[in-house]
Amino acid sequence: MKAFSYERASDPAEAARAVASSPRAKFIAGGTNLLDLMKLQIETPTHLIDVSRIDFGGIEEKDGGLRIGAQVPNSTLAADRRVRERYTVLAQALLAGASGQLRNKATTGGNLLQRTRCYYFYDTSKPCNKRKPGSGCSAIGGFNRMHAILGASDECIATHPSDMAVAMVALDATVATVKSDGSPRTIPIAELHRLPGETPHVETTLEPGELITHVDLPPPAEGPQSYRKVRDRASYAFALMSVAIAGDAVAMGGVAHKPWRAAKLEKARKDGASTDEAINAELASAKGYGSNDFKIPLVKRVLKAALAARS
Repeated sequence: MKAFSYERASDPAEAARAVASSPRAKFIAGGTNLLDLMKLQIETPTHLIDVSRIDFGGIEEKDGGLRIGAQVPNSTLAADRRVRERYTVLAQALLAGASGQLRNKATTGGNLLQRTRCYYFYDTSKPCNKRKPGSGCSAIGGFNRMHAILGASDECIATHPSDMAVAMVALDATVATVKSDGSPRTIPIAELHRLPGETPHVETTLEPGELITHVDLPPPAEGPQSYRKVRDRASYAFALMSVAIAGDAVAMGGVAHKPWRAAKLEKARKDGASTDEAINAELASAKGYGSNDFKIPLVKRVLKAALAARS
């Protein structure tokens, strides 16, 4: 790990200003992803701004929904009675996402901003456009079993690793932030993460120094909720694919560079299409890259089973 300086911020605006003023500064809270990347020298910040002591609030009732502070641990969020009873899909996703030790440390804001688990992103001996723009994508033509089948580009086929974010996309959550000038902003969670395009190293729509302060969940939609996750082993592992259902909303994980809202599937079902027709409409542009070709039929089967279970 390379040397860095450290300071502890006392309020969100101060933290945002501090990170915006230095191009190589980073926020740190739970650190469950950042510290691993620093040890591998994939992330090499020269200055860390500790936001873990800032009071962003806990889990509070708001306008018939819930407001979740950015520092709320994943374990606390999963165990909250209101989440378990009204936002079942979110509780299930959190419990599927990591071990108890990690959930105790990982934060709501940090979970949204964790970086890909692509093998080549973590292997600094291999080219990776997310680490070094313009160097190439080793996963294309390499071992890409975990990689994207939707929304990828010639620059990157990595997937986003969060389970929690997939459930929040299905729930139509919004993300509240503070910008470096101290002004607040609200971002629909479906617009927080970006597809890779020609700039896969730019992963979110956040501005430099912009800090997540809380996440708002609207009142839950009518209808059943569920989260299904397919992984290579029964213990905690990242998703080969996952599906979150909340009422008529469907989102998928493990298939794209961002949590994927299945808008075409939703529209087709609303227009009276059969389940098979709706699934085929969603996956019409799906593309495998060799080792992950199996994901396309896998996603079809899991989607069909998940949709059938809610009927």
